[in-house]
Amino acid sequence: MNLDPQGLFRDHSDSDDEFELEKEKDPSKEMVVYLIDASPKMFDLVGNDKEKKNLQDLNGVFVFNVNDREFLDQPTAKLIKEFSCIEALRNLAGTFMSNIGSQYGIIPGSRENSLYSALWVAQALLRKGSPKYVSKRILVFTNEDNPFGNITGAAKTDMIRTTVQRAYDAQEMGISIEILPLSIPNEPFNVSHFYADLIGLEGDEVAQFLPSAVERLEDMTDQLTKRIFKKRIVRTISFSIAEGINIEVNTYALIRPALPGSVTWLDSVTNLSLKAERSFICADTGALVHEPPKRFHPYKNENVKFSVDELSEIKRISNGHLCLLGFKPLDLLKDYHNLKPSTFIFPTDEAIIGSTKIFIALHRSMLQLKRFALAFYGGSANPRLVALVAQDGVTSSSGQVEPPGMHMIYLPFSDDIRHVEEAVQLQTTADAGVPHATDDQIKKASVLMKRMELKDFSVCQFANPALQRHYGILQALALGEDEMPDIKDETLPDEDGMARPTIVNALEDFKIAVYGENHDLEEVSSKKSSGTDASRKRKAMVEAAVESAANHDWADLADNGKLKDLTVPELKNYLTAHNIPVTGKKEALISRILTHLGR
Repeated sequence: MNLDPQGLFRDHSDSDDEFELEKEKDPSKEMVVYLIDASPKMFDLVGNDKEKKNLQDLNGVFVFNVNDREFLDQPTAKLIKEFSCIEALRNLAGTFMSNIGSQYGIIPGSRENSLYSALWVAQALLRKGSPKYVSKRILVFTNEDNPFGNITGAAKTDMIRTTVQRAYDAQEMGISIEILPLSIPNEPFNVSHFYADLIGLEGDEVAQFLPSAVERLEDMTDQLTKRIFKKRIVRTISFSIAEGINIEVNTYALIRPALPGSVTWLDSVTNLSLKAERSFICADTGALVHEPPKRFHPYKNENVKFSVDELSEIKRISNGHLCLLGFKPLDLLKDYHNLKPSTFIFPTDEAIIGSTKIFIALHRSMLQLKRFALAFYGGSANPRLVALVAQDGVTSSSGQVEPPGMHMIYLPFSDDIRHVEEAVQLQTTADAGVPHATDDQIKKASVLMKRMELKDFSVCQFANPALQRHYGILQALALGEDEMPDIKDETLPDEDGMARPTIVNALEDFKIAVYGENHDLEEVSSKKSSGTDASRKRKAMVEAAVESAANHDWADLADNGKLKDLTVPELKNYLTAHNIPVTGKKEALISRILTHLGR
């Protein structure tokens, strides 16, 4: 490769921004305040007053919580149960509106600004934790795009100014504010009335806000019952580019199998988790062995002892890091070379300064030249050859879709690949030849496949029904629910979709092309024929059982207690001959025979 070292390693500030942003350490915790509008436009009008509930004792703000729980804490079963009852309470007697909802909202002639107070309370709830280690967000749910629409003059200007300033103060403290509009039919949400200034939207961002907000709201709804895994660092490894040039990269597991939680053994009396311990006992003295066991290998009538460190050094064939071997064209990397989910790697400058610069140079060159890097990775336990495939960053209106970096694909060994064996063409006569599909049959099959094709298919669209049932049962047990939740199995065939006329007609055309016009009659005839064959076999079995049973004097065997000396098939022959059930163990068969003989 003819590369310009100065061009590759030059500081391109514009193109390196995405890497610099990705390089920042992700917060390990997330704190979220859901700020839900309870003004009249959100609910039916009910003649009730609003109640305040917050530490600052501000009017118009109700912080929902339960006893024995901090205001900003992990959700508990009690919180979820009581929160799920809000809608039922509202429908029963207007309890929701009487306790939480507002009849008036922000009204003229009053200096009460409930939105300002709500942002203040939310900011106070999020005061703990450094923004470096904690992600803080306020999600505002509302369908009122102009909360100060009923106010005019200097009072309106002052309220807007103070509310926007409160939002800016929160953002300066590392708190992000997101607006999730709940639009009313025939009344679209106009963000430019007020909320564009609140969250700092400018230019094209105003026009792109509503589509991206709807997408975020749909994603939030889909993820409510999904277990979300943070894309945290799996481990940090050294990447050897050439002799004397090493950089440091972080590895991330972007995809992992969804499995039920691990089993925890509990004490039957105290219900506390048990801890497993293992001890070694000397075979000669019976005493506990406190020293670590020693390894040895017999050699010439002597036991050569090894320490754990010596054995590890003997087995070591690699230092467990990543070593670059060379480059190959991307078209040589096949789909079947990917044996398991890849690992995503991204540079870090924490230990080796300049790792990001070198990684960017390598990443950019691989994208431009359409090459993948071949590297050796792994320790003594599982050494492998891997392919490093560069991925460019992808962004959309809702944010980043794919981060820039490299995918580490685990390559197979030569004996991991099984080549398909070619069928041996046998010389057969025309009468005994293998039938082949006609052009018309192939055409009808192609039409049927196109009619049944799933558009924009993704495995992520279908939940694992076994896992869904597992977590549904856990949820029911945790919340003390009497009924188990109904789990929809999305892997079952779509009967409604299969019943569409286009698919039904295409399927019927395919049947006619393969089986002929009268295939329905042939199926009925085949079923009758199979039923006749089954009855014929049943009759033959009964006749054989009767013949075999006639070889024994069953009354004498029963009187002398010798039925237990017969084999199970012999006992079943008697039962079959007399049309008696033959299921169960030997004792049950003998009991039926004695009952039939009147003993």
